[in-house]
Amino acid sequence: MKIAIGNDHAGTEYKLAIIGLLKSKNIEVANFGTDGTDSVDYPDFVHPVAKDVADGNVNKGIIICGSGNGASMTANKHQKVRCALCWNKEIVQLAREHNDANILSLPARFISLPQALEMVKMFLDTEFHGGRHERRIEKIPCL
Repeated sequence: MKIAIGNDHAGTEYKLAIIGLLKSKNIEVANFGTDGTDSVDYPDFVHPVAKDVADGNVNKGIIICGSGNGASMTANKHQKVRCALCWNKEIVQLAREHNDANILSLPARFISLPQALEMVKMFLDTEFHGGRHERRIEKIPCL
């Protein structure tokens, strides 16, 4: 499995911890995020993640910014991306089971690091249910 990860300055600490978690699970990581805390523009780091997901170069993506909103909005501009902004494990589970979310957006300023790590585990371990949810997913792209 290969995961693309991207973050702005608000998500650097979380990204580094998440990369550690992923590597401990023998998951390959494509790191598109900043490694610093100086102010940067999140789209510069989110677009490469979303492109890799949309192009099938990675299995899933994780993006992190202060609120998670800007990153999620940016990622969802890409066809084939279903990015879910999540703030607890239950939302992550539903995003995977019902929406087949392929990118997880985390709001670093509103969740703790332990919460973020648990949410990433849920994102990786939860399968899409398909069935009635499949037809809904097929209706998401603009015509």
